[in-house]
Parts: sequence; C-alpha cells; structure tokens
Amino acid sequence: MNPVAFTISGIEIRWYSIFILGAVLAGIYFIERESKRFNVRSDFVFNMMFWAFIAGLVGARLYYVLFNLSQYQNILDIFKVWEGGLAIHGGLIAGLLTVMLYCKKYKFRTIRMLDIIAPAMLICQAIGRWGNFFNQEAHGAATSVEALQRLFVPDFIIQGMNIGGVTYVPTFFFESILCLVAFIIILIIRRGKYVKVGQPTALYLMSYGVIRFFIEISRTDSLMLGGFKMAQIVSIIFFLIGLSIIAYTSRLSKFEDLYNDATNIDQIRF
Repeated sequence: MNPVAFTISGIEIRWYSIFILGAVLAGIYFIERESKRFNVRSDFVFNMMFWAFIAGLVGARLYYVLFNLSQYQNILDIFKVWEGGLAIHGGLIAGLLTVMLYCKKYKFRTIRMLDIIAPAMLICQAIGRWGNFFNQEAHGAATSVEALQRLFVPDFIIQGMNIGGVTYVPTFFFESILCLVAFIIILIIRRGKYVKVGQPTALYLMSYGVIRFFIEISRTDSLMLGGFKMAQIVSIIFFLIGLSIIAYTSRLSKFEDLYNDATNIDQIRF
C-alpha cells in the first residue's frame, strides 16, 4: 500500500492529506447548505469554519502527540501531520471551543450552530477515515481473510490490510460506514417537525459515542490513559452529554424551541 498519491516537483502528496481535504470540503458544503436555510450569513459561516478547522487540526495533532511523546524525539516530526497521527477527539474539542468563542463574539446561539454542524461532522469522519487505510493505521487485531470475507469486506480493503504478511481488522472501514449511516439518519431526523434545538447535536454525540466505543474494542493503536482506552472514556462522556441534552429538551412543550422554525434564529451582530 503506497501512502503517496503522486509527486509534484519532488513534493509528495499523500492520500492521507487528500482525504482530510476532501472531508473538510464535504463538511463545509453541508454546513453552508444548512446555514442558508436559516439565512445565516455565508461570511460568518466560512470565517468560523476556517478558524475551527485550524484549531481542530492543531488540537487533533497535539492530542495525539501528548499521548505518544516517546515517538517524537525530533521535535520537527510533530509538524509532519501528512504522515498521520491526528486524534479526532482532540480536533472535536478544539473545534468546539473555537465555535463557542466565535458564536459568543457575534452573539449567535452556540447550540444552534452546533446543530447545523453536527451531521456534517459525521460525513467528515466517514471520508477522513480512508486516509488511515492508505497509511495502514487505525486497524484492529489480526484476523483471517475468510473472516473478513464473511463480513462482506471488499477484496481491495482485505489486501490493503495485509501488513507484513498479517491481515488485520479494518476498523477504519467499519467506522466509516457507520458514520455514513448515522449521518443519513440524523439528516432525516433533523427534518422532523417537532425536533428541538439541541437534539441534532445530542444525536451526533450519542451516535458517534456508541460507534467509537465499540470500534475501539478491536483497535490495537489506541491512546491509553492508565489501563483505559482514552477514546472509550471520551465516547462515554459524549453519550452522557447527548443523553442529558435529549432529557432536557424533551421536557419542553411540543412547539417550544423548534429547530426547523426559521424565526427561531439569532441575528448575527458583526
């Protein structure tokens, strides 16, 4: 498996970078499209996404590096993000903080923006995971070709997961598919007549929390905190936060604080 897609004037363009870029563009498309439904200014959205992306990239890298300090004897290696080593939870936390600060600055309700962003994050994660495939990382335990064939894993993925003569579980593939399914489901639910503000965000937190918790069981390269997998700890926190939001919003009256109410939106104060 060659992680390099092509070379331009001696500069290697890696598949990992291509899929990360593709994920970002897909996310921007869906966020911008949903924002238009509520007449949220495009310049507000693009500026926010620019800073959130920068913060998310830095956060994802720092999160990964902090749990793998022994791998970075040469400090310059920390900046080689194109070689892999981004932790999605670090990116989500940094991106969330950026969105919160940005919305606060311009007097826009943060949870409203998070509802617009949430499903797009799932499609970003579904696409971005394929970068792990070409880097031959984020895989699970050793398995057999026959076992993967029984799970209807495509042959090219099975071949790509043959690393050093050993076939591994393509956890990236299962996570990608599950994120795509969750993305579609939340898009459908979000169009519901009585969906409350905050519920799309809650569904994202709960769905990705469940997906990542079980995917992490098979992962062999998990970031650890003591004897626990950090991703599973964060996944449980995500799920509980999402469940709390659902419990709170369910107490509201049927017509109160509806997500699809076009008048239930803040005016941006630039």
